Amino acid sequence: MLRFIFCLLLTTSAYANDTTARSFESFLADIRAQATSQGISNTTLDQAFHGLTPNPKVIKFDRSQAEFSQNFWRYLSSRVSPYRLKNGKKLLQEHQNTFQHNYQKYGVPPHIIVAFWGLETNYGNNTGDLNLVQSLATLSFDERRSAFFTKQLLTLLKLIDDNKIPVNAQGSWAGAMGNVQFMPTNVAAYGVDADGDGKIDLWDNKADIFASAANFLQEIGWHRGERWGREVAIPQNFDYQLANLSTKKTVNEWQALGVRTATNEDLPNSTMNASLILPMGYNGPAFLAYRNFHAILRWNHSILYALSVGHLSDRLAGTRKLFAEPIAEPSLSRDDIKFIQTSLNQLGFDTGEPDGISGPKTRNATRQYQHANNLPIDGYVGYQLLQQLQAP
Repeated sequence: MLRFIFCLLLTTSAYANDTTARSFESFLADIRAQATSQGISNTTLDQAFHGLTPNPKVIKFDRSQAEFSQNFWRYLSSRVSPYRLKNGKKLLQEHQNTFQHNYQKYGVPPHIIVAFWGLETNYGNNTGDLNLVQSLATLSFDERRSAFFTKQLLTLLKLIDDNKIPVNAQGSWAGAMGNVQFMPTNVAAYGVDADGDGKIDLWDNKADIFASAANFLQEIGWHRGERWGREVAIPQNFDYQLANLSTKKTVNEWQALGVRTATNEDLPNSTMNASLILPMGYNGPAFLAYRNFHAILRWNHSILYALSVGHLSDRLAGTRKLFAEPIAEPSLSRDDIKFIQTSLNQLGFDTGEPDGISGPKTRNATRQYQHANNLPIDGYVGYQLLQQLQAP
């Protein structure tokens, strides 16, 4: 508990007092012992821990949460921007030989790699400027997710000891690094030294960056020759309860249920499994998501992120913008979502402890509420639901 309190009270100027300073020193001694037992050299540890103190900014970032949750259209428009499209197409041409080499080896299309690159760091423009050792030591010292970040810290130290990344490497506050924002364990497991120089340079070496991203996607389930999904149209009076990732039907079965392409043509004759996604409920756009969509989710478990990667990759490959028309809908604040969760709990639809995050349990409770009130059962936690629950 002392470590947790220390991290909350720490200022940028110095330790709160000698007791907390010694506490961090004790923590580093424990990490040193664990690292030494894993074969990490004292030379590396001396360099990494020299003058090391916790970074209070990291704790502030870790504790902060976005006040508003973006809906699909706001999220998509901020990520699939004219800048990302223009520069992504330029970079596809500039590095086409490297991309094609990786496609032959890993089976991941170039436009998919560039889409991840664009969303993760805006093509390398925002890789993070915080010392990785300090950030991960700070988060490991803190009690909130100590076990996870201790594993990341020890992996980072091993990578440094093996001369795969530099001791002064910089990245995000959470320890993600380089152009594609790999955590240390992902660098260790999936990072590729594509040019054979003994290093995994995810900052400046495009061969390493692209090969690492492609290798990671292949290992987490990307299937060569298959698309991630497609925009579709659904009929009126559709059974919206079918729109969730856990419901899988073949493309032919979705066709039989009335699902068509976005231009209202028949879907391809296919026995490939797919799930239907309605990211803004029954009034918004609809997508069929194939198994490569789940590979994208294993990179970042956010449906909005995965849809943005998919759509950005399609646009980079030359397809047009979505056929669905954007919906102007206010964003919900965390307090709004807490109100929804509290209201549903009071009505007997269990969302769990209200936390302001609309996860699977909240969406399931929303479906139960919608079913009980003869509403379209799409599970969408949005502004319309807020208004319904606020009504006297």
